[in-house]
Parts: sequence; structure tokens; C-alpha cells
Amino acid sequence: MEQRVFVFNPGPAALPLPVLERIRDEMLSFRGTGMSILEMSHRSKTFENVLNDAAMRVKRLLRLDERFRVIFLQGGASLQFAMVPMNLALEGKPVGYIDTGYWASKAMKEAQILGKEVRILASSADKNYAYIPKNLVLDENLAYLHLTSNNTIEGTQWQSFPDTQGIPLVSDMSSDIFSRVFDPSPFGLIYAGAQKNAGPSGVTIVIVREDMLGRVPKNLPTMLKYTTFVESNSLYNTPPCFAVYVVDLVLEWLEETVGGLEKMEALNREKAKILYDYIDSQDFYSCPVVPEDRSMMNVVFRLPSPELEDQFVKEAEKEGLVGLKGHRSVGGCRASLYNAVTVEAVRALVDFMKEFVRKNG
Repeated sequence: MEQRVFVFNPGPAALPLPVLERIRDEMLSFRGTGMSILEMSHRSKTFENVLNDAAMRVKRLLRLDERFRVIFLQGGASLQFAMVPMNLALEGKPVGYIDTGYWASKAMKEAQILGKEVRILASSADKNYAYIPKNLVLDENLAYLHLTSNNTIEGTQWQSFPDTQGIPLVSDMSSDIFSRVFDPSPFGLIYAGAQKNAGPSGVTIVIVREDMLGRVPKNLPTMLKYTTFVESNSLYNTPPCFAVYVVDLVLEWLEETVGGLEKMEALNREKAKILYDYIDSQDFYSCPVVPEDRSMMNVVFRLPSPELEDQFVKEAEKEGLVGLKGHRSVGGCRASLYNAVTVEAVRALVDFMKEFVRKNG
């Protein structure tokens, strides 16, 4: 087999090697059916078992009680930016948003396009989103409070979630779902594009608390209502079957090979510590994020000049370290350390960084 590279892509991102091998082995005949899952009817019992297994694994891993429903949608987190206010806003109540960067701002803008009364409770725009805002002053009249749990581009992460005193939390967890343990009970809705930590692009995991479903307006288009997919077990129309199958395999790997979220979180903390400790130990590389708000998933860093950053990314790729270019909106470099990225990959990156300094520092 051709040598595989270390993948630090921000999404679509690294998948666990055992999962890729399993997909390869099951590709031509899925579990004795004589056909690929790519060819299989979404109405078949075989596929419905895969979908139900994926939903059950989501519930077990996140310790969701019977109040929560798991559905699989399309359109990525970007469609959820609109579906959340369409489905969960309440007449006469403002919707609350916390602005922590590029994706949080996009979510907010969709609510504004829909004509909702948007309250921005806090923002870290004043310091280029290099921190997570603290000491929120809540408006108890909010329909919900939306936040982005991990800011993929800016490299910040909520280390603990705000106490909303009963206001339903809504979160875009695209880039850190399944990376750590958290209490789901304050959340009315969680959504995550799968292509960072849970599977391939093409499917979005949505977790909705049942009391939120009573808010869904009757006059929404059928395909834009959460109730449509809850009532049809995500099978109202043809779902992205292959992507759901891969999510199921990733979650099986998380449960049965890694051993659950506590173990995954410990590994993720170890990986992030290796990289941040090295960045903080010298002065060629620097991380702009305040230490207490740094993301475990996306480590952003700068070199002394944009020219050196370009050179770094190109030379890293030649050494089998891919996906280290920062987002076009902010520049710099970024290493995404999602669940499937190994400790070995992070150590290889640090070794390369040391060698790059030796030659160019």
C-alpha cells in the first residue's frame, strides 16, 4: 500500500485508519448482501439498522437521555444557521447569539436575514476573536442562546458552557463534537457537520430535545422542519446513506476501540499539549489565542512572515504533513487535531517544526 500522509486538514478531515480499512473491505458486498451500501435502498431493513445503530451510538457516547432525538440531515452546518431560527424562534422573543468568529457570525446573519430580532450578548471581535467572552449578561426573555462551541478558524474553544438559567442553549459543535465529555442537559439543540470529527462530508448530525419540537411552525416548508425528520426517522427522503454508514463506523471505533469520550478527551488533551508546549517554548512560532481559551481541535500559529508561512506549508507537505495552511480569512498556519489524528502525527509535526527552525530561524 502507498505510504499514507499525516492529515491535519480542517475538514473534510482525517478518518481513523481502521474505519477506512473496514469501508474498503465492505465496499463491494455490504455484510453479505452482495451489493455495496452505495447501491442499497434507504428503505431496506439493512440500511435502517445502520442508521438506527448510528443514532444509538450518538446517544450513548453523549449520554443523551430519552428527551433527545437524533436525526441525520443534509446541507451542513450552514443550512442549520437558517433552520435553527426558522424552527426555534418564538413570537415576541429575541434570539441570542455570541459572536466568537467567522462561523458564529454567519449563523447570526442567517437569523437576521430571516427578520428575527437578534441580540448579540457578547463578542470577541475587539481582539480578532483571540478569546472567548466571559461574564455574559443574559436576557431572560431570549427564545434560545446560540454559540459555536469550537471556532475552527480562530482556534478558540468554550472550555465550559455558560449557565443560561433555563434558556435553551443551541450549539454548532461541528468541529468538536465527540472530542470531550460535556453535560447535554442545557441544550435544546446541537448540530454538527460530520466532516471534521464524526465522518465524511454530506451528513449533518442534529440532536434536538423534544420540548423544542413544539415550537416548529406548521407553515414551514416540509424539508425545513425538524419534525419532518424526527417523525420519519431521518427517512423522509433519501438520506446520504454512505455518509451515515461511515459515521456509524467512526462512532463504533470511538466506543469500542478508543473506549469512549473520557479516553478520547484524554488523548486529545495530550495531543494539544504536545503542540502548544512546543509553540510556547520558543519564539519562532507564536499562537495568538489567550491560553485559557485555546482549542484542543484547531491549533493556530504564526511564523515571523507570510513568506515563511508559505514555505513552511509547502515543505511540510513534501514531508507528508498535509493541511497546515490557515484559513484564507486569517492566514497563518493551523493544525487540526481531530479525534482521528494520532499522537504519532503530532510528534512528527513538532519534529518537522524544530527542523524548520534550525534551517530558517
